[in-house]
Amino acid sequence: MNSSFWHSIPPVVKNLIIINLLLFVGTMVAANQGINLTRMLGLHYWASGNFNAAQFVTYMFMHGGWAHLFFNMFAVFMLGSTLEHTWGSKRFLNFYIITGVGAGLIHLLVTFIRIQIVQAEMSPEMIQMVYAEGTELWNRRMNYTNPQMGALNVLINVPTVGASGAVFGILLAFGMLFPNAPLYLMFIPVPIKAKYFVIGYGVLSLFMGFANVPGDRIAHFAHLGGMLFGIIIMLYWKKKGRLYG
Repeated sequence: MNSSFWHSIPPVVKNLIIINLLLFVGTMVAANQGINLTRMLGLHYWASGNFNAAQFVTYMFMHGGWAHLFFNMFAVFMLGSTLEHTWGSKRFLNFYIITGVGAGLIHLLVTFIRIQIVQAEMSPEMIQMVYAEGTELWNRRMNYTNPQMGALNVLINVPTVGASGAVFGILLAFGMLFPNAPLYLMFIPVPIKAKYFVIGYGVLSLFMGFANVPGDRIAHFAHLGGMLFGIIIMLYWKKKGRLYG
């Protein structure tokens, strides 16, 4: 890599990319030693035996695959670099962390609602059994054969990972600051103005979140949570006259 190019990347963006890459490689190395970093650092529902509060931050530095990592870090590089140059490193980092944590909070809130829906069809004894034994069972890579108990155990104990919530916050901020900036996407041959891309992606995430497509393991409401917290911060800064720095 050209050294001048590497030095041109602002420090927070650069370190975010490095940390995410190191943790991704470290997760694979640790797995070979029988250590499950995803279980430790991924965000779990608060009733899971694997939950701890630090996961609201650590989960956004974990990823489920190379493609997941690449597209998130590519967005951090392409859009985050502009925001860091505009705001400065401290403000950009604060925005990134707050939107990522906010995304996690919204995701767990939606998970809570989904858990209430599943539990409404279960007996109290079945529910108690899942809460008492489900985490240990899941940690042994097992689950209940009863579909309702299995579904509840998945909601409680499957961790969420990825920087996507913070990335959607970055996307929202970029669209507000530079609404007419053209964004070029690999699968669309013509540029799209940032404001239309943000609106389109938000609507798509909302639709996919409510569609609840079987096999879709993307935390769409976490994406929307990142956008929600992003717009709250941006509107506050706009009111204070600090939108651009």
